[in-house]
Amino acid sequence: MTSTDPSRPHPAWLPPEAFRAIGAHHTLVYGDGTLVDTVYDEVGRARARYGGTVRRLSGQATEPERAGADETPADLVLALAPTGSPPAGGALPAEVGSELGAEVAGLGPEGFALARRGGVTVLLAAAPAGLLYGLFHLVRLGPAAFGADRPVEAHRPALRLRLVSHWDNLDVHPVMGQVERGYAGGSIFWRDGAPAGDPERIRAYARLLAACGMNAMTVNNVNVHGTATRLLTDRLDDVAAIADLVRPYGIRVHLSVNFAAPVSLGELPTADPLDERVRAWWAKAAGRLYEAIPDFGGFMVKADSEGQPGPYRYRRDHADGANMLADALAPFGGVVHWRAFVYNHRQDWRDRSTDRARAAYDHFTPLDGRFRDNVILQVKHGPIDFQVREPVSPVLTAMPNTRLALEVQATQEYTGQQRHVCYLGPYWSEVLRFAPWGPGRPTVASLVAGPADDGDGAPAGNGGGASAGGGGLVVVSNVGDDHYWTGHPLAQANLYAVGRLAWAPDLDPVAVLDEWIDLTFPASATGDPDSEPGAGSDGEPGIGSDGELGTEPDSGSDRKPDADRETLRGTLHALMDDSWRTYERYTAPLGVGFMVAPGHHYGPDVDGYEYSRWGTYHFADRDGVGVDRTRASGTGFTGQYPQPWSDRYESLADCPDNLLLFFHHVPYRHVLRSGATVVQHIYDTHFAGVDQVARMRRRWDRIGGSGLVDAALHARVADRLAEQQRCAEEWRDQVNTYFLRKSGVPDAHGRRIH
Repeated sequence: MTSTDPSRPHPAWLPPEAFRAIGAHHTLVYGDGTLVDTVYDEVGRARARYGGTVRRLSGQATEPERAGADETPADLVLALAPTGSPPAGGALPAEVGSELGAEVAGLGPEGFALARRGGVTVLLAAAPAGLLYGLFHLVRLGPAAFGADRPVEAHRPALRLRLVSHWDNLDVHPVMGQVERGYAGGSIFWRDGAPAGDPERIRAYARLLAACGMNAMTVNNVNVHGTATRLLTDRLDDVAAIADLVRPYGIRVHLSVNFAAPVSLGELPTADPLDERVRAWWAKAAGRLYEAIPDFGGFMVKADSEGQPGPYRYRRDHADGANMLADALAPFGGVVHWRAFVYNHRQDWRDRSTDRARAAYDHFTPLDGRFRDNVILQVKHGPIDFQVREPVSPVLTAMPNTRLALEVQATQEYTGQQRHVCYLGPYWSEVLRFAPWGPGRPTVASLVAGPADDGDGAPAGNGGGASAGGGGLVVVSNVGDDHYWTGHPLAQANLYAVGRLAWAPDLDPVAVLDEWIDLTFPASATGDPDSEPGAGSDGEPGIGSDGELGTEPDSGSDRKPDADRETLRGTLHALMDDSWRTYERYTAPLGVGFMVAPGHHYGPDVDGYEYSRWGTYHFADRDGVGVDRTRASGTGFTGQYPQPWSDRYESLADCPDNLLLFFHHVPYRHVLRSGATVVQHIYDTHFAGVDQVARMRRRWDRIGGSGLVDAALHARVADRLAEQQRCAEEWRDQVNTYFLRKSGVPDAHGRRIH
């Protein structure tokens, strides 16, 4: 693989080679607008590298030649069709144009339709954003977009709003640093209170986001500290500069705001959301924002949470606070993302009746129907805090009259902090596909897409919801100013996957990983320029449920021409396919969560939070472990779920084993469905998890020096895998020793436990 320039950001899933197929063809771009300019420029750069041509039509007039255009008939047409009617003037085959035009009319501003007939690939969109997303779809297809005829296929995002939340601080926080829970260097936006001064990196980042399907981002931390409050006022130009950089890729900027900003800035004595002076202050602030940034997206707010100010201070509720901000934004079309991460962070550990898992539901469900249409309630995917295994938050099932967004975390706060391989695509896929009312009923994906209610509390479809539609998906960014963007090069796949799953939640996360591999490690960069992407990984299994790694392709002299590529593909799948479950195996067992070192959250500390104020307990004693959240004898949390899950989680016999300790306190000798006792399962999985990491490390070492990947990238991954193995061994030894000493039950296999 060709080395990348260490002084510039790694190209990630958009290396120049990914554009080979497009750049080698003769392209006609039809339409006007900033995003169409971007499409034209992208094709132009690819053409310059790979020898094709590109020309552009605006209405019926041809632009002056700018990219080596000639009169060669186009075999790729990228065209706007805003009324559903294809462009006139012979720009594309008539029969294809009519077929595609019929599809485009109903695909919305980001959708597109694609077909290939008679040697011409045609992509139509009703709006410029659709043309941009369509271009990146062609990049993913590669040569397959230009082969045999393709039937008409229509594409549109399942979730309308797909936002990346940056926890970047303007000033370096004394505890959290420049990026809170950031594991990839500093901020790409800010440095020591000022703009970071690297506009090309921001532009490259927006390009990566568009290519995976994201369309919005915040630029500052939800915990708004100090200088960040001034982004609403005298630092607004800094936000506008970022918006100018990302706009050509269809990314709208949102801002995290301090609910008490009028007080913090010394302009008012109160932040009471029902005070007319406060309402007027926010209306004026919104006006300034939209004057500077006409396509500004809106506010994100963390209020009355972990010490952040909010409406409770004034004896108001969350609807009062959110609606005040929503009213300020409404004239401009902006939205408020109001986070539902609200709980008692000063809990008495002695009090078993208080349950942090219940908190969001108890705070917010009584307010259903009271939020403005431009308020989006942002709900973490689980009821605790981005743990490696949690049930889906019941809040997502209980507010049919409120716009809801699903919040997930790409930054690996609790999943190895980008020092461990942990591909989260399978986890997010499970969450999005989860059906709270049982098989065949609506999924989490349909809830955040905006379903309508059919009268029994279970949404019926995928297109209604609160009158303004669903709230989409928010992901906490894993990006920093690291050369590889994400610290661990393989963690790039998480950002790519979340964008693709937000666009199409029914995608297979392993297939998404294949896309990322094909784009990030293109065939021409692995010594096989004739190999086409998308060949799959048949015969190259990843880590299976038994903990074994797949076998390597034959390395003998009779191997296939694409054997090197399949070796790389197989290696990456072996490391990544099951890596989330591998991480789960050697950390907190059976859904119990946490057991991490307090504060920084890296590495094991089984009792680290057990006697703290944070409400994250496992209640291990000499007899058993787990949290009783049943209606019968515990906190009653199971009652927050609809049927059938309410009863399934309540039942010790029916509760899924991987969530057993989240919902039940059980004896160490309780027998799981596998036939193992709880304590033996803990021993077995922790030994198995470490063994799997050791195999992953050996597998990666085998391709060292092969030229299949850049040497610097290989070294970075090898270094991270060594740390992952060290940390996994520490997890194994601390957890197994803890439960041996608590339970007094020896390991059935006689392995060494300290």
